[in-house]
Amino acid sequence: MVRAPAWAGRNYLLLTGATVIANLGSSGALIATAFAVLATGGSATDVGLVAAARTLPLLCFLLIGGAVADRLPRHRVMVAANALSCVSQGLFALLVLAGEPQMWQMALLAALGGTGQAFFAPASEGMVLASVSGDQAGRAFAVFRMGMNGANIGGAALGGALVAAVGPGWVLAIDSAAFALAAALRAFLDVSGVPVRKPGGGVLHDLRDGWREVASRPWLWAVVVQFSIVNAVISAAEAVYGPLVAEQHLGGPGPWGLALAGFGVGTAGGALLMTRFRPRRMLLTGALCVFPLALPSAALAVPLPTAGLTVIMFGTGIAIEVFAVTWMTALHQEIPEEKFSRVSSYDWLGSLAMVPLATALAGPVQDRIGRTAALWGCSALIVLLTAAVLCVPDLRRLTRRTTTEPTAGAPAARPAEATAADTAGAE
Repeated sequence: MVRAPAWAGRNYLLLTGATVIANLGSSGALIATAFAVLATGGSATDVGLVAAARTLPLLCFLLIGGAVADRLPRHRVMVAANALSCVSQGLFALLVLAGEPQMWQMALLAALGGTGQAFFAPASEGMVLASVSGDQAGRAFAVFRMGMNGANIGGAALGGALVAAVGPGWVLAIDSAAFALAAALRAFLDVSGVPVRKPGGGVLHDLRDGWREVASRPWLWAVVVQFSIVNAVISAAEAVYGPLVAEQHLGGPGPWGLALAGFGVGTAGGALLMTRFRPRRMLLTGALCVFPLALPSAALAVPLPTAGLTVIMFGTGIAIEVFAVTWMTALHQEIPEEKFSRVSSYDWLGSLAMVPLATALAGPVQDRIGRTAALWGCSALIVLLTAAVLCVPDLRRLTRRTTTEPTAGAPAARPAEATAADTAGAE
């Protein structure tokens, strides 16, 4: 019989289980949504519009979601957000199963799902780390990431097979049920040890307070600015240029899917590594691991054969997981608990804000300077921005505390107290 580690208490197991279940459904639903649009006669542009309909409210409501999560009990915000996602996906499934859904209907339901994510993401950030003792935070988050990444990989594979076998409507229905089950698990979190938050001076006051927390820490805002551009150029390279290179030079979607699978396996390997690796200079280690993110764009610019590209994507997956774990561990250590969601919402906003613009401009940039030059430009931006971030003294000096010391204003973590993302990703 497999036993959970001594540090994995009830709340940690509930949070991890809920995230695995929700991500299994959501990964398949992303595929199902695209095929549902195409099944109605929609074009690639229509698929993009439905995806944008989800992203826009996510960007609009993230900061409000962070302020709300610092005012209300976070587990209740998470449950309510999961319930909204359950309803939106359930209605989406009914529309698809009933016959001919209209584009505006699919876009509206996608927007509801994005709204739910905007409130869920800031509330969930740090909850896993708060459910374990401080000296086990990095290991706990690494194991959590292993489960999350495994669910993403398995959910995408299972979702693709189910879309082919039974159609996208049923996959969307499964996603709705997964959100319902995840909400039920999170409703059972034990939050008896979490202190009651005092009312603030209003949402705008809370947002200004959160911004001051970000702006007062050079290491924090430097990385947020860095990843606002890094995530944007990676998205352009992998969402736009990658499939085109695969189609023209690698043999089509099969080799590109293999390369993406290599990245997924790498993320699982990186999370496994971080269960053992506990660097003292957390952010310095994490920042150095951002340099390899420039390699996939360079490999596509050459372009390398499928085997070489897959190996590079595997290594990139390991590197991004090392960064993700060290980054979240640093936030958990340095940010006061009562302001964590507000800071997290700025982190999320920075990570996502430029992605739609970059993917929209990828085509015109390719037309103007050529795809190869655009891909080399993506790599160069990642290298230059990472080198610039390493010039921030606070980032290089920030070290892991050897004893559990709560940040000013933050309660000491308890094994029974009340996810992250992902830098890309989350539910």
